[in-house]
Amino acid sequence: MKGAFDFSTFDIHDLDEYAVSCAHALAHAMAKAGDPALLLGYMGKSDAFDEAIERFALAYAEQNEADWTALKTAVKSGGIQVIRE
Repeated sequence: MKGAFDFSTFDIHDLDEYAVSCAHALAHAMAKAGDPALLLGYMGKSDAFDEAIERFALAYAEQNEADWTALKTAVKSGGIQVIRE
């Protein structure tokens, strides 16, 4: 199932609904993630999967930090308008 938001009319009060919708979609996707025994059989007994997930998580955290820094810079320079309540 796909959903969409019209960000041209998105305001601060829509953030709660958007966050709930995202959380619902994520929870729904995780609930259908698969049978643990099948996944274990697919991943095997080596540390390769664990190491790949670790690399992904660290890269993801670094990207989040870079995105947050870029957003703050854009807000400071006036490139992005924000509403503070």
